[in-house]
Amino acid sequence: MQARMVRQDAMTPGERRAALSLAAIFSFRMLGLFMILPIFMLHAADYAGATPALMGIAIGAYGMTQAFLQIPFGLLSDRIGRKPVIAFGLLLFAAGSALAALSHTIGLVIAGRALQGAGAVAAAIMALAADLTRDEHRTKVMAVIGMSIGLSFSVALVAGPVLDAWLGIAGIFWLTAALALLGILLLVFVVPTPVRSVVHRDAEPVPSQFARVLKDGALLRLDYGILTLHMILTGSFTALPLVLRHRLELPVQHHWWIYLPVLLAAMLAMVPFVIQAEKHRRMKPVFLLAIALVGLGELGLAGFSGSLAGVVGALFAFYLGFNILEATLPSLISRTAPPESKGTAMGFYSSAQFFGAFLGGALGGWIDGHYGEQAVFLFAAALAGLWFLVALGMKPPRMLSSRLVSLGQAEGLDAAELARCLGEVPGVAEAVIILEEGVAYLKVEPRELDEAALEAVVARIGRPG
Repeated sequence: MQARMVRQDAMTPGERRAALSLAAIFSFRMLGLFMILPIFMLHAADYAGATPALMGIAIGAYGMTQAFLQIPFGLLSDRIGRKPVIAFGLLLFAAGSALAALSHTIGLVIAGRALQGAGAVAAAIMALAADLTRDEHRTKVMAVIGMSIGLSFSVALVAGPVLDAWLGIAGIFWLTAALALLGILLLVFVVPTPVRSVVHRDAEPVPSQFARVLKDGALLRLDYGILTLHMILTGSFTALPLVLRHRLELPVQHHWWIYLPVLLAAMLAMVPFVIQAEKHRRMKPVFLLAIALVGLGELGLAGFSGSLAGVVGALFAFYLGFNILEATLPSLISRTAPPESKGTAMGFYSSAQFFGAFLGGALGGWIDGHYGEQAVFLFAAALAGLWFLVALGMKPPRMLSSRLVSLGQAEGLDAAELARCLGEVPGVAEAVIILEEGVAYLKVEPRELDEAALEAVVARIGRPG
């Protein structure tokens, strides 16, 4: 048996191909979900039986099925393989898109959107990414996939109004179906096939960890946060397109004139805040500031929706806060979760995010139908205010990083003794040994970690006797 330290050498061509192709598949799917956000409420007259409440449900319907099915799909991929589950999920997504494209009643559109969400392949994609990359590069690959999601959202907000003018809402749904089928082709012909699939506790949910994660108050507070953030986001888009068209009298094909500069400015402006949070260890104050910005943005949309400058300023504040939170919340989950439960914690976090999208669409549409667009923004601001109060009780997180130590063939090793030895290394805050995986999951304080001492312990593990 030989143990080794995980080293930061370059990714292999196969790992880079896996990262980029899986990120593309994820992006195609998210583009299809997000492109209707900025335009769907403008098409109420296209569907029989449409009301603002039902239109809102249609916007968020994918979130309900995605929230409930993504963990089961991930667990199924452990049993029957990643690629079959992902291919089946993409077929469901394409079928839902086709159903929505062919629909003339709002009920069928809701069914189509729910079927889109039923193709819940996020957890299976993350598990496949873990299968195809070495431990030391897994974080990089997950970051590439995460960035692709953020990019998809930005592209969708800009492309949605433009494509709506060219193709119409049905054409956008057909394009979404085509992107899903293109994703299947990438999966079959570009994504490498893993030699074997194993459970990766840092990348996918593990049933034995469910109870522990669901009892963790700090993790539940973060889950509540992402649920609220996506309630606010989706709810806002039940009202914002109507404000742009009716109050600002901006044709739908020109809505991107507002979205594009605001999104670019907010993405640039978020960088120093994230640096302050991560590098300078001011996570809690930056986190609270971001929630406040989201709330102020919503108040601005409620109070200045008749002014172009007011809407642009309010959207900038909202997206600045939103981008900061989208960057820091996963980091907080990673730092807060026990090292061997990170994948499970992220699974429930993602489910909360998607369920928030469903609630935001349903409640936003109902409020818009009964009380108007301003009431939607005021409701969203109230949600942000409540979240701010909840977040005030958050303990400043320990700025710990995750590290993996591969133990190779671990037969005959004493897990408790290994954990004790690793835990005595200066800078190692926690060590969990999973012998069946041949891996030690560590949480370390980067500024205090004694790399030489850690190397020595790992070398000693590898010596017989």
